[in-house]
Amino acid sequence: MASSFELVCPAGGLPALKTAVDHGADCVYTGFRDETNARNFTGLNFDDKSLKEGIAYAHQRGVKVLIALNTFPQSGNWPQWTAAVDKAAAFGVDAIILADAGLMEYAHRTHPQLRLHLSVQGSATNYEAINFYRERFNIQRAVLPRVLSMAQVEHVVKNTPVEIEVFGFGGLCVMVEGRCALSGYATGMSPNSYGACSPGKVVRYEETPTGMETRLNGILVDRFAKDERAGYPTLCKGRFEVDDATYYAIEEPASLNTLELLPDLLRIGIRAIKIEGRQRSPAYVGQVTKVWRAAMDAVKRDPDHFTIHPVWMTELNKISEGQSATLGAYNRPWK
Repeated sequence: MASSFELVCPAGGLPALKTAVDHGADCVYTGFRDETNARNFTGLNFDDKSLKEGIAYAHQRGVKVLIALNTFPQSGNWPQWTAAVDKAAAFGVDAIILADAGLMEYAHRTHPQLRLHLSVQGSATNYEAINFYRERFNIQRAVLPRVLSMAQVEHVVKNTPVEIEVFGFGGLCVMVEGRCALSGYATGMSPNSYGACSPGKVVRYEETPTGMETRLNGILVDRFAKDERAGYPTLCKGRFEVDDATYYAIEEPASLNTLELLPDLLRIGIRAIKIEGRQRSPAYVGQVTKVWRAAMDAVKRDPDHFTIHPVWMTELNKISEGQSATLGAYNRPWK
């Protein structure tokens, strides 16, 4: 079993960070207010003042702060990303989460004392890739993409000394993580380098006689009836007409929820469970953190008799995408 089983929670801003800390997070992860992180939305993330306050608040309560620098710099803006690494180190964060190998090399060489985590955006799905990053850049933890079955996750854990972190709850992405091209094709701004799927400046909501329409750079993504909640438009979760039928042609909105897998995740040596949702509200962060804190404490106390309290599922279903949940790729016994 893992000697430590950490709960890693999202913090899209200072209120969410404090909420996560107060409700039992072991770590919070966030980013700067620019394209160096993969949640580059207006009004989200941290400036210098709020980050300093957030780090102090977390550290005073024994909670770690991780900074996501998990997009891919280009040749013309490289200094912006290296400056972000320098700033994170100067602020005293507990780790930075990186996807780009060049940036890892810079961080490892320039700040050898700084703990490095391999982002899910690095898309490392096997232990050979993870061990390469450890040998070259001394990464201490890797976040696995949400495409592996439980058997595959266990195989990775058994064959690397690197700590393994997996997603336990939150939104899913149909794309190969770190390789999304769909939004970039439609908007001209790649999530891999700009840091936002469906950038806010190209999103439009319009009330029409047939319902609320959402568009991305002029492309009709969805139309909602009066009793439907209009979701944020992303192409992979839009409804499209295919062979005279209109439906979620690529992916239906649903949240990953792995509560029932907690005993197995603990048994195979998973070091940390990550909650998705830096773009979500502090209320979401508080609700999901509270449930997962209780569940992880329960499974650590008695993994052989762990049971899911119905109220946990009720609370999580309220904040799931489409108000439905899935085990995703974990539940693929043929893999």
